[in-house]
Amino acid sequence: MKKIQSGFTLIELMIVVAIIGILAAIAIPQYQNYVARAQASEALSLASGAKVAVAEFANTNGAYATTCASTPDCNAEYGLAAANTIIGKYVSEVSVQDTTGAIKVTFGTGAHAKLAGGIMNLTPSAADGGAISWTCADGGGTVTVTTLLPSSCQ
Repeated sequence: MKKIQSGFTLIELMIVVAIIGILAAIAIPQYQNYVARAQASEALSLASGAKVAVAEFANTNGAYATTCASTPDCNAEYGLAAANTIIGKYVSEVSVQDTTGAIKVTFGTGAHAKLAGGIMNLTPSAADGGAISWTCADGGGTVTVTTLLPSSCQ
């Protein structure tokens, strides 16, 4: 009695390995971008308290704080904690800058390599007594974070 062997040939196995390699070559970089973008969204979450404080100050006083022009961190003027205490897993500090009410979010060393050392700036519109809108941009840190900002910033 003759026994028929069953199984895969070497060429079939090589084709499967090649397909898996191609898929991995596409998927891994996309996953890295996804991870970095997810970490960048923490910056918006941590900055939301500062956004509220800046908007409230501007609506109450009709302008942004002018007494902190010579300090690098105006958090106290807006009733916020010190910049180095507003931190997260990937964000090392959140500070309100100069007299424009702009918020600077710095990514720490725990962030993805594409974000670590980067800065995201949130700039408010004019304090004219109406609603304040915010724009996001790269802040010129050691890495460029423009492409990794959350979709609400782009």
